Amino acid sequence: MGLFKDYVSQTRKPEGFLGKMMVNGMNGGHAKMADWGMSHLQTVAPEEIVDLGCGGGRNAGELLKRYPSSRITAIDYSDTSVRIAAEYNAEAVKSGRCTVLQGDVSALTLPEEKYDLATAFETIYFWPGLEKCFAQVAKVLKPGGMFMIVNESDGTDKTGLKFEKIIEGMKCHTIEEIETALKSAGFTKMRSDHYKGKPWITVIARK
Repeated sequence: MGLFKDYVSQTRKPEGFLGKMMVNGMNGGHAKMADWGMSHLQTVAPEEIVDLGCGGGRNAGELLKRYPSSRITAIDYSDTSVRIAAEYNAEAVKSGRCTVLQGDVSALTLPEEKYDLATAFETIYFWPGLEKCFAQVAKVLKPGGMFMIVNESDGTDKTGLKFEKIIEGMKCHTIEEIETALKSAGFTKMRSDHYKGKPWITVIARK
């Protein structure tokens, strides 16, 4: 259990060799779920995107492909994730379309009302207080901007709840809990989807 716990705990803040393994694994392991989440963005054409908790940078790269006129800022708490995400998107970083930064979602230092779209894939489990962090997201979104959350756990599935007990600081949230926190942070026009046969969820809200 010791090594397994050490490894899965890297999902919170990847560090060192195990953290590098975890981040690289996330890029492939969560791809199908992330792409399903992105499929809900059919009616938007964002110029400025911020990907919060960007992990290994794969999803930031996919967003750049989907929106070839956009620019993206990818943020992560882990310096290991920041380094790998920058390497993954090296061409976009070089061209100026992608900026990768280390940052804390509970105290964002990004320009206010800059972004059309904010995304959070498999990350809000570790955010220190949803309402507080969602208010930070609202601060950097333009009026009418969109915030999309995509989680592998719907807050009730056995696997998610098992890892919640193993990983310190992890909390799986239901759609209802997420929407309540979004409303408290000033978001409106919420819609959600639950993947058939899996506990995957997508929640989208407008500022």
